[in-house]
Amino acid sequence: MTFTDLPLTSTHDVAIVGAGPIGLELAVCLKQAGVDYIHFDAHQVGYTMTWWPRNTSFFSTTERLAIAGVPIPNNHQQRITGEEYLAYLRSVVELFDLHVQSYEPVSSLQRDDEGFTLITKPLTGPRRYRARRVVLAIGDMHFPHRLNIPGEDLPHVSHYFRDPHDYFRRRLLIVGGKNSAVEAALRCWRAGVQVTVSYRRARLDEKRVKHWLLPDFVAQVEAGTIRFLPNTTPVAIDPGGVTLACTDDDGQPTTEQFYYPTDFVLLATGFRGDQRLLEQAGVVLHGPNRVPEYNPATMETNVPGLYLAGTVAAGIQLRYTLFIENCHEHAGKITQAITGRWPARLGDIPMRTYQLGFEQIAAN
Repeated sequence: MTFTDLPLTSTHDVAIVGAGPIGLELAVCLKQAGVDYIHFDAHQVGYTMTWWPRNTSFFSTTERLAIAGVPIPNNHQQRITGEEYLAYLRSVVELFDLHVQSYEPVSSLQRDDEGFTLITKPLTGPRRYRARRVVLAIGDMHFPHRLNIPGEDLPHVSHYFRDPHDYFRRRLLIVGGKNSAVEAALRCWRAGVQVTVSYRRARLDEKRVKHWLLPDFVAQVEAGTIRFLPNTTPVAIDPGGVTLACTDDDGQPTTEQFYYPTDFVLLATGFRGDQRLLEQAGVVLHGPNRVPEYNPATMETNVPGLYLAGTVAAGIQLRYTLFIENCHEHAGKITQAITGRWPARLGDIPMRTYQLGFEQIAAN
């Protein structure tokens, strides 16, 4: 049986693909506007945060993370962890009784004159749906940025930082020089890990490391508790260590190399989004960041009826410009484009919050 032979499961006005914070916020807006929609996610609600390191705090504060006008309660008035935010997202789903077809990945998206055909692949077998409009809220962190070097897939090498305890009293080489690498280095050192950081530049960029992390890291390097190897990049990994190449002023490897013994390797090299659905639908992608073409007033792409919500709108984000805190307005713009009305759940107060978020990003 081909996909075109699949029986039609159901037809809807809107299909939302992705159940992260902005996808859920849009679902609340559409449901309260009486729009007939269906909502898919390849995994579970807020999946990206499930593979964050345990007890990792958001950089954003709670008022900028809250969705659909529902405040985030906490008993300390400080930044919350990923686990706390997942609990909050579950509460929003329960509060508005949102139906998310979790663990039903959309594998194919095709447009015709009457709308879109979506093919999904749940464990029970492929299904076919129709929708007049589709919103992609799929985020931008599906795959790690790979170095494509020998040994990258060895068991002691990971692109994902799970828990400092995993490396207790072992040698850990962290590759990277941004927030994730710096925070992992500090947390692991404080958990009794022998930490070394390799970074391809001569020093960390203060504009790309949070202001409360950088002084702490620099202090530990100066004290000798964390070892820092500037102007280095890995070119090969084996079970006993890493071959590091020295880099030039542009961060490019030179012919000078040395071997550095270690027990574990954490490649904090960032992540990138899966843009296959965009490509299938015919969305034009621009520049090295592969930024989708869309109307910023409505979030509609060059493909009529196909909208973007959340960080997917920024492409693969080699340098981050979109975060949860400055994507809330996407839900409002899309709802207004579809229904003709700005959703009451977003109101005016959150719009001032978004402006504060933009000002903060510009200042950084």
